[in-house]
Amino acid sequence: MLYELINKLDKPIGFARARAHCDIPCKIYDPSAAQIAALTMLRMVDLISETDQKDGSDFHSMTRFIATKEEHGIKCKQEILIIWGDYFKAPQIEKFPEIHDLTHGIMLLASQCKQQVDRDKTRQLIEQVNRFAEIFWATKEVKTKRSVCPYPPAVEVVYPDL
Repeated sequence: MLYELINKLDKPIGFARARAHCDIPCKIYDPSAAQIAALTMLRMVDLISETDQKDGSDFHSMTRFIATKEEHGIKCKQEILIIWGDYFKAPQIEKFPEIHDLTHGIMLLASQCKQQVDRDKTRQLIEQVNRFAEIFWATKEVKTKRSVCPYPPAVEVVYPDL
């Protein structure tokens, strides 16, 4: 009944929507979403670089590539911040004190990658996110391996070795 009342009030008023990773805590954390977001950014950089911009015929494709790169830059940052803020506690930080500087570096680099079309910077972002993944899995005592991802941009990614 309360739900129906709030739902009816929501239609004319339009309450602001709250979005958050669960703060229960759910203990379900995985850096793979950040890695895929960074890989997507690199793929968009490649597609932007390959697009013929001379006659403007690829304007719509270019717009989609840029929007996707921006969206995944935000997602990469969000996923890293969630793990850093919710998962990393004193024991993990003591074991890997570089995590704060690494996280800050990822935030700065992801912003630069959003602002520019720079393949080298985007590769650096992937490397930093890979390092974050290595640290994350090490805190769980899970070995990792590096393999070339099976899709474009075909670069090395850190995976848990399960």
